[in-house]
Amino acid sequence: MPAAPVPPQLRDIGIARAEFVRDTAAKYGIDATTIEGALAKASIRDSVIAAMSRPAEAKPWSAYRPIFLTPARIDGGRAFLAANRDALARAEAQYGVPAEIIAAIIGVETSYGGNKGSYPVIDALYTLAFFYPRSGDPAKLARENQREAFFRDELGQLFALGKETGFDITALKGSYAGAMGWGQFMPSSYRQYAVDGDGDGRRDLFEDLDDVFASIANYFVQKGGWQRGGRVMVPALRDGAADYNAESIDAMEPLSAFVARGFRTDQPIAPDTPTNLVRLDGAAGPEYWLVFNNFRAITKYNTSRLYATAVYQLAEAIAGREVGAPATAPTTVPAATPAVELPAT
Repeated sequence: MPAAPVPPQLRDIGIARAEFVRDTAAKYGIDATTIEGALAKASIRDSVIAAMSRPAEAKPWSAYRPIFLTPARIDGGRAFLAANRDALARAEAQYGVPAEIIAAIIGVETSYGGNKGSYPVIDALYTLAFFYPRSGDPAKLARENQREAFFRDELGQLFALGKETGFDITALKGSYAGAMGWGQFMPSSYRQYAVDGDGDGRRDLFEDLDDVFASIANYFVQKGGWQRGGRVMVPALRDGAADYNAESIDAMEPLSAFVARGFRTDQPIAPDTPTNLVRLDGAAGPEYWLVFNNFRAITKYNTSRLYATAVYQLAEAIAGREVGAPATAPTTVPAATPAVELPAT
């Protein structure tokens, strides 16, 4: 049984809070009294600590997949795609990110705008910036300290965002992690990757869908390195008792390296294509997937490979394409034949 999170009232954050005010004022040119005034309105929320202590990504794929790959979410995605076809097409044409991928991100993040979050963003970030939950496990302490520092930086970025946009940051609502808008951007991502999709002079990820679509696509390209027309993932055929699971999605190797390890695909992919391989705990046993640069791009939106797989499979379902199931048991695979490289699109 994991240790319960340390209750907020057992931690003294007075010195850290004062340092935060001083550093944020200096870094972003904001009057310290303004920062103090906003923080005075923030509340520590035990519900944020509890939610952060049990993220969905901690589930196995067999339990994670049914959360997002449901008939209601697929049908909702198709309706959303149809209702916003022109705006999504414009974003796809400009950035090369398929409309169904953009729609799937919004479907996973906010159920197509139906649940953009009810937490005051400043409360969520204030809680996690100074009271990030501690498990009590010494092996996890460094990671927990790192996460708290991340959220403290995001709280500072929220003040900068308010200065740049004119938003009243004490009125913004979002997730328990402080993510905002249709696409659930953290403050730093909002500042760096949000774009004005319709030329009205504003970057509004709360109400303006042109801005939302363009900003999600821009994020994929600028941070994720999304490649127009590139693959995301394909089922892996497993030879004998071959086993592998990528330690880092970023550590791509040529497809031929995975063929040598006993994993192949029946799809025409060039042997030198940068590839990785992930193993997921499926309902029928382990699933093996060959993944490519655009899978890695999705993990820049959320680092979980479960998340990236759910987004891709939801996008395929929204587009009416069937997602092939990888072999869950060793398969005798015939000797590899030379792959045929697909023409560029």
